[in-house]
Amino acid sequence: MCAAREGLWGRRQRALLCCVLVAAWEAVWGQLRYSVPEELPKGSFVGDVAKDLALQPAALRDRGARVVSADRTRYFTLHANSGHLVTAERLDREQLCRLMEQCVLRCEVIVEGEMKVYRIEVEITDINDNAPSFGEAEKELRMSETTAPGSRFPLVEAHDPDVGMNSLQSYELSGDEHFSLSVQAGADGEKRPELVLAKALDREEAAFHELVLRASDGGEPARTGTARIRVSVLDANDNAPVFSQAVYAVRVPEDVPVGSTLLTLTATDADEGINSEVKYSVIKVTAELRDKVFLDPETGSIKLLRSLDFEEGDSYEFRVQARDSGELFDTATVSISVTDVNDNAPEISVRSALSEISEDAPPGTVVALLHVQDRDSGANCEVRCSIVESVPFRLERALDNYYSVVTSRELDREEVSEYNVTVWASDGGSPSLRSSAVLALRVLDVNDNAPVFAEARYSARLPENNAEGALVLTVRAWDADWGQNARVRYRLAEGRVRGAPLSSYVSVQAETGALYALRSFDYEEVREVGLWVRAEDGGAPALSSNVSVRLLIVDENDNAPQVLYPPAASSAGAGWTGVELAPRSAEPGALVAKVVAVDADAGQNAWLSYELAKATEPGLFRVGLHSGEVRTARSPLARDAPRHSLVVVVKDQGRPALSATATLTVVLAESVAELLSELGSAAAPAEPGGSLTRWLVLAVAAVSCLFVAFLLLLLALRLRRWRRSQLLPPASGALRGVPASHFVGIDGVRAFLHSYSHEVSLTADSRKSQRRWAADSCCNTLPARPPPDKAAPLLGEDAAGARGAPPDALPVSQSLRTPRRPPSRRLPPFLLLAFPSPLSFPLKCS
Repeated sequence: MCAAREGLWGRRQRALLCCVLVAAWEAVWGQLRYSVPEELPKGSFVGDVAKDLALQPAALRDRGARVVSADRTRYFTLHANSGHLVTAERLDREQLCRLMEQCVLRCEVIVEGEMKVYRIEVEITDINDNAPSFGEAEKELRMSETTAPGSRFPLVEAHDPDVGMNSLQSYELSGDEHFSLSVQAGADGEKRPELVLAKALDREEAAFHELVLRASDGGEPARTGTARIRVSVLDANDNAPVFSQAVYAVRVPEDVPVGSTLLTLTATDADEGINSEVKYSVIKVTAELRDKVFLDPETGSIKLLRSLDFEEGDSYEFRVQARDSGELFDTATVSISVTDVNDNAPEISVRSALSEISEDAPPGTVVALLHVQDRDSGANCEVRCSIVESVPFRLERALDNYYSVVTSRELDREEVSEYNVTVWASDGGSPSLRSSAVLALRVLDVNDNAPVFAEARYSARLPENNAEGALVLTVRAWDADWGQNARVRYRLAEGRVRGAPLSSYVSVQAETGALYALRSFDYEEVREVGLWVRAEDGGAPALSSNVSVRLLIVDENDNAPQVLYPPAASSAGAGWTGVELAPRSAEPGALVAKVVAVDADAGQNAWLSYELAKATEPGLFRVGLHSGEVRTARSPLARDAPRHSLVVVVKDQGRPALSATATLTVVLAESVAELLSELGSAAAPAEPGGSLTRWLVLAVAAVSCLFVAFLLLLLALRLRRWRRSQLLPPASGALRGVPASHFVGIDGVRAFLHSYSHEVSLTADSRKSQRRWAADSCCNTLPARPPPDKAAPLLGEDAAGARGAPPDALPVSQSLRTPRRPPSRRLPPFLLLAFPSPLSFPLKCS
């Protein structure tokens, strides 16, 4: 007994070693094979998948390894911590692999992190867990007493779901000497018990015989099953029914309608009368077929009770019996073959799939792993997969019925942000059946687009003297990316303005792109600011783009005219003074002096006009409106005072207009001696009397009344002219007719400058002294026209004659030079006392 156990243990060790070697060999080729006995409890060890795949258990867990199978029932699972393949439920070999010699369950291990699949085959070995059983626990046989010894009667067969040595091995009969047992081996290897009549029956001796049939298997320990057989002895009936053929075979399609007659059995009995009546019955049929077909005992027709399915079973075989009333019978075999019909569409199972992919994924990236199968057979199960839409994906066969969905080119989220990829599977049947699976894939954004400005360049106009923090303009940039990659921030590029950093002049709001002025601009200092604004997105690395911004400063009338000649009086806080000599014999229109002024503004704000605001003798002198020249309006008379004070107002054309004043002192004298004597007499002022003061007050009041009346008259004339202008076409311009020579530009300011010099010849005899007014001595610092050959016209004529000249005849780029001041002689002390303001006049002595 001990030697037998040691031999059995040695055989088991060798079988286990063989299984391990086979599993290791198949693991190298991507297939693992294990063998386990049936009836193991849930969670039992099957095989070490991690070891056989040369992977660590942690690697399998981290890569998302899992077990899938084509069947809906899950028999195995992968232990997450150990990497062992264990049973997911109790395995019953007889239930899983009925009527199969070898029971092999197949599944796949999918490693999602690597997009790999490994096939596993597990063989379920049989154990002796089922005892032989008979379909009928009691069987009654009827035999005629004329039955000859040696006659054989088939008995009910026992069924053992186990296989191999654990299956049915032997039959034993006990109970009576009239009968013996004979076991026949069929063509399919099955053992068929037959009852053999060993001794003639005698009904008068025994009408009934009780027998016990025992079936035993070859397991350790052996299991048995019994059936009771009751033999009734009948009167003689010497002819048994005979089937027309020993085997009835029929081929039917799986879609044959329920209730159809598959075939009809035929058996005849040579006897007559009641002994010739034949009854049909099924003596051996499987449980599956018992519910599908029905045998009519009277007609022998076999009808379909439930629909057939080729995928569940492609052939059925059972035995039928024809028995007459005398209990004589014959047996035959019925074989039904089921042909396949294309009634199953392909099934697509998504075993692994990505829900999102980066747009910079390289071509060939696996996004899904699909399993395709068709339960039909032959050409009906040949499946073709395809992607019919125009999408950047294609199919690649991975392993047998596995397909990988991979990218065929680079993706662009800005073009398509989501894909619904439909995979179609079609079989080879006629007509073809097909099914589909939809893969939803979202494309993740990558920072591959730089911000783009709405305009190629920006420009804005900003009035000078602006408020600090004033909004200049707003730049806008858009980024085609998404999320953080599309968030745009703005900043200024490095730069300098007049030696100072650009950031001290302007700033840009990082979120909105609004450009603000940080200081008040002065047109006379900065006329234009050029800068670059950079837009940068929030990607990593960040992408950026630049745009140029041109900021133009608009001039405002914020500078009053500056009088260059006559020079400013050092003792007076404001105003301008100067002393000019005019001969008493001067003709009307003779040039006496010229007021020179400039304005730092530009354009219309720098256009200057001159007006005589105050004079000692109002009708004696006039001032050119645009030239600033002081000329005689008439010839001096003997009654005219020798010394005259002129106040000239210089105004620009801005709104509101700004002005400055210049004071000239004109002395009427024929010689320098008279000039000096007049200046000397003026240096010692006399105290006025009281009567003179009263007369002066009355004169000022009268002049004021006349001035108010003049203003009212002028206002009435202006209103009348305005009403006429509403009915007539408007004039061509406010400054139309201003001579171009009256203006010169300093950074856009127009003025006209002249310098004057007098040549005076002094002799011992004052009568021989002479003075010459040289026309050539009047020179323009910025000449636009040759000097006039004749005296200037009157004020009204000057204004009227200048209407035809355009105001911008001189180029803006002409520069302004300060007029030359001729050398002056120091005055005697008494003149300095009489004229506190500095007085200079050119002298040329011969």
